Amino acid sequence: MSDIIESLPPHRVMPFITEEQIQHRVQQLGNQITEDYRDVHRPLLLVGVLKGATIFLADLVRNIARPVEFDFVAISSYGKATRTSGEVRILKDLDASVAGKDVIIVEDILDTGLTLRFSYLMENIRNRHAASVCVCVLLDKPSRRQVPIEVRYCGFQIDNHFVVGYGMDYAEQYRNLPYIGIVDVSENNILAIEETRSAESERI
Repeated sequence: MSDIIESLPPHRVMPFITEEQIQHRVQQLGNQITEDYRDVHRPLLLVGVLKGATIFLADLVRNIARPVEFDFVAISSYGKATRTSGEVRILKDLDASVAGKDVIIVEDILDTGLTLRFSYLMENIRNRHAASVCVCVLLDKPSRRQVPIEVRYCGFQIDNHFVVGYGMDYAEQYRNLPYIGIVDVSENNILAIEETRSAESERI
């Protein structure tokens, strides 16, 4: 791992949101979802978007005090390009039917680059006759929004920082950090960081 990190542009990770803050907020979100979906006879399905939302989803479902299902999808809107082509591909589809179920799409972070994925995924699930579809994100960057996306459940609103940890990565590193950190780089390395992140952020 150290060899991989050393091959990246020089950078450091500064703590931003602590493990305790994350767990407290995830518990609040779980309580809110439990309250909003009190009818236990209506099936509730949480759909995590791989890979970034994996840890968030795992903690979230353990804080929901009612029967709940969960599944994962993997979506690409880049292919081999480093900039979005406007084409969306499902790399891993849902395993079970969503028909008649209340569905919550769970993502790690929402900014301009993810609006295409959200719009496509929400429409795709609605077309499969889900009873309802809404969005839950751990981090929201409203300053980068170009396409309106209604977020029903939000962990934290943040400025336009390059963040890692708690499932989020930089070149597949740092996903296992229990906290969320900001990647700090020198001015000379910002472009290299952005290009690497853009190539990776919407593949899976």
